[in-house]
Amino acid sequence: MLIKLTVKNFALISKLELEFGKELNILSGETGAGKSIIVDCIMLLAGGRYDKTMLRFGESSGFVEGVFSVPEKISAALKDFISDDDEEIIIFRRFNSDGKNEIKINGRSATVAMLKEISSGLIDICGQNEHQSLANVTNHIKIVDYYARHSTSELLKNINVNYIKLREVNSKLEEIGDAKSRARNLDVYKFQLEEIDRAKLKPGEEEELSSARKRCLGAEKIASALSEAAGFLSDYSDGMSMEELLEDAERKLSSVAGYDPRYSEWADRIKSVAIEVEDLAESITDELSSLDFAPDELDALEKRLDTVRNITRKYGDYDSAMSFRAELVKKIDEIENAEDYYIKLTKEKSVLVKKLFGDSVLLSEERRKAAKKLEISVVKELSELGMANSVFEVRFDPLPDPASCEPLISPTGMDRVEFYLSPNAGQPLKPLVKIISGGELSRLMLALKVVSSSVDDTPTVIFDEIDTGISGKIGTEIAKKLARLAIRHQLLCVTHLPQIAAMADTHYFIDKFTEDGQTYTRLTLLDENASIEEVSRLSGAKDISSEAFKNAAQMKKWSDDYKASIRGEVK
Repeated sequence: MLIKLTVKNFALISKLELEFGKELNILSGETGAGKSIIVDCIMLLAGGRYDKTMLRFGESSGFVEGVFSVPEKISAALKDFISDDDEEIIIFRRFNSDGKNEIKINGRSATVAMLKEISSGLIDICGQNEHQSLANVTNHIKIVDYYARHSTSELLKNINVNYIKLREVNSKLEEIGDAKSRARNLDVYKFQLEEIDRAKLKPGEEEELSSARKRCLGAEKIASALSEAAGFLSDYSDGMSMEELLEDAERKLSSVAGYDPRYSEWADRIKSVAIEVEDLAESITDELSSLDFAPDELDALEKRLDTVRNITRKYGDYDSAMSFRAELVKKIDEIENAEDYYIKLTKEKSVLVKKLFGDSVLLSEERRKAAKKLEISVVKELSELGMANSVFEVRFDPLPDPASCEPLISPTGMDRVEFYLSPNAGQPLKPLVKIISGGELSRLMLALKVVSSSVDDTPTVIFDEIDTGISGKIGTEIAKKLARLAIRHQLLCVTHLPQIAAMADTHYFIDKFTEDGQTYTRLTLLDENASIEEVSRLSGAKDISSEAFKNAAQMKKWSDDYKASIRGEVK
């Protein structure tokens, strides 16, 4: 359940904090006030796409934060972000003017893909885009699968895994190609393998060669510097070495050590320095005597470095080149044994196609069983929504036979599904996408949501103007459906119908105002009296009839009585 929503600098919202009720939350207001902005904010929490135009004009950043209670049935995705004693899930999404955004779930960074997976178990958004999705035939099977998901999830998972394997096998079969292409590929692979082997690369060799080349180029300068440094240490002033000077200093200080402990300490420190200088002088002298830069050494280093860099430029660093080499060996072996490899892959493909066909047939059977139940339930719901003579049918294309099934296999099986509808008595069933009106579409979408709720564990369902194209008695029926849904789910509903607004358990009014030349959207939590005023306004009679408030109050009381009666049934 969505407990709290905090928004900053989103569209016309400067700052907003909302706490939602457990049942039916209504958002209403004037046209253009920004009612759907709240839905857009929640869509960001559900992994929706962020566009920098969503940021309030003139601001550099903003955020949306949602606090959710932990659902009773916790998905595997949620377990990665919550501990056993967590009672809340906090989703935070910051967005910036450069289009970048940051996602955190209970303080841990997350990706959009992770957010989508997690939020799917928390929120279900039914908006105007979903209405449009019904007009796309490819979405019909998704609705059936959603309804049937408890009996089909494992089959779908197996089909998806084997479908990926089948694609990989087909890709390998394509790589084998005909005899001419295999011969060409073999020449290329052998040339590349020989080139890598001939180079005899060693780990870290390029860095070592670069360092040696650098020393070789600076040989003269190095020898001069070492020689001078050795001279400073061994033959300094008046024929005395640095070591001799330090020994004299140490001896002088030791002779007066009895007068002050510090002189003794200084003498010891000079002695330590003298030992270090002696060691340094020996090291520098040894290095100088070991310097031996042959004239042809630089040329040999340059040639080897060119060889190594040529290989790494083509095939990457040492590890990458070795990995590529292993792949070349494998490809050469496959080509040289192409016939055996082709037979092996063909057998593997045959097994996968057989598995996919069998699982797809089982999946189709489960879908068809679920579709029959879906048809009966949807027709019942449509009848109660003023479409009493409707006939709704889920049609499946015939399945192919095993010999010709491969082109029709997909990650979701082999089924092709389309919804058919006859909204009025005496009319034949026709494809839904060709005949349905806006009002009928809204009712069908609501019917599907009501039916799905019986198998749906999602705690929060959001309806963005589900009442499009609806009025009169049908509006009352939709309000009743929403009230029933609110028994099992938390609902957030953006509406313009008084019948739906009157059914609110928690009612927010949305309006726009201008201050200091800036436009803002605000939300106000309505008490009982203010909610009746808003129902009166939505009915259109507020400024026309003196009875408007009284009628709205009666509508509100009827709604409260209806909710009490159905909640009593559930108890």
